[in-house]
Amino acid sequence: METQKNFSLKNHNTFGIEASAAEYINISSIAQLKEVLASNVGRELFILGGGSNMLLTKNIDALVLHINLRGIKIINETENCAIVRAQSGENWHNFVVFTIENDLGGLENMSLIPGNVGTTPIQNIGAYGTEIKDTFVSCEAMNIATQEMRTFYNEECEFGYRESIFKNKIKGQYIITSVDFKLSKGNHKINTSYGDITAELAKNNIQNPGISDVSKAVISIRQSKLPDPRELGNSGSFFKNPIISKEKFKEVQAKFPDIRHFPISDTEVKVPAGWLIEQAGFKGKRFGNAGIHVNQALVLVNYGGATGSEILDLSQKIQKEIFDIFGIWIDAEVNII
Repeated sequence: METQKNFSLKNHNTFGIEASAAEYINISSIAQLKEVLASNVGRELFILGGGSNMLLTKNIDALVLHINLRGIKIINETENCAIVRAQSGENWHNFVVFTIENDLGGLENMSLIPGNVGTTPIQNIGAYGTEIKDTFVSCEAMNIATQEMRTFYNEECEFGYRESIFKNKIKGQYIITSVDFKLSKGNHKINTSYGDITAELAKNNIQNPGISDVSKAVISIRQSKLPDPRELGNSGSFFKNPIISKEKFKEVQAKFPDIRHFPISDTEVKVPAGWLIEQAGFKGKRFGNAGIHVNQALVLVNYGGATGSEILDLSQKIQKEIFDIFGIWIDAEVNII
């Protein structure tokens, strides 16, 4: 294992922010991970995955461990389902492609989400009516302090909307090394409940879609709305969709009758943050080297040369404006470093 000093992280974060790591080690095996952790007990560490859900606002004055564990295999299967294990360094979309090519259903609605497999349970990522928690069985993780391995099962992970135990109670204590998913075989439950998917399938005259059809529809939708990070630096959706009480929603709706919303319980309503941002006039606006994408108001972009601080300032400007107009606070989904 080679330790590299003053290592550039520009190509390791999807915003394309120029920042450096005081020290950097690429981890490609469990043995390497254990060795590095054991020899750096008590030292400040920064765990790097796919770099897709973070905004770097400064250099990392710590030892950066880039978790690059690879491998996908079916570890158990029956007539109706299969348990598939993916190592944490596998690219998420490539893993989704593997499942579809092997006729395994459950992840197709989350096609083309950026990032690696290991970070998906942390965020409980989701798209078009599905979330990781729907197919997640368990994950293996290494305790940073003791190097002991532990299995976390679905019910232990305390999954919520873009939340999990890994973001809260045990944040910074474990490194996820692999994730197991339970996926359907043959008799798939197709989820096309979101209007965009339905419209995309209809446009292509597909009446009885399979998992591959759904995946292609999702990819087409995402490509039409979201910029490719390799061409325009971004981290996907920058903000969470706010969840507010029904009472608060009625108060806002009285002033803004056209407000979009999705009831999620008897007492709470989810409001699309993108709609709020667009109504506030930010969609497509540029502020120096940073801006809001022209096709999707949830996406903040680096037009080239933007610093993390510039993008952070823009996000805070948006948050304040939304609160001033609607009385609704929108939280960042991206981790601010």
